[in-house]
Amino acid sequence: MHEVIENILKRNQLSVTGSRVRILELFLGQQGALAHGDIEKRTGEKFDRVTVYRTLQVFLNKGIIHTIPTADNSIRYALCKDDCAGGHHHDNHVHFVCNECGSTICLDEVTIPGVKLPIGFEPTQVEMVISGVCKDCREK
Repeated sequence: MHEVIENILKRNQLSVTGSRVRILELFLGQQGALAHGDIEKRTGEKFDRVTVYRTLQVFLNKGIIHTIPTADNSIRYALCKDDCAGGHHHDNHVHFVCNECGSTICLDEVTIPGVKLPIGFEPTQVEMVISGVCKDCREK
């Protein structure tokens, strides 16, 4: 996994630091999205809140991760696919938030339907979040 992380960082012209490696490890080992607080807890006392925040901002700016809005106005983060680049996210998929376990999952196979806007309007970002009960919670 370390080679994958180094490739991601080098492809985005970022130096390999302990915080970047650890945070990318978390994203690569996670199926769903992570909140800032989740990342802080999982990195332990090794990285402070500011280091985590700055690392997330760099990853957002480089197109490594994208944000997912939530109903409570918090933000979750998930890995982008390979076609994202700095400032140009192409994560045109639906995000699912489970009301039972609270997990946020990128549904890559479900694309956001096209929205026809009035003449003169040009979208820069479209987000779709669906809430409900995830497969794992339904099977319990």
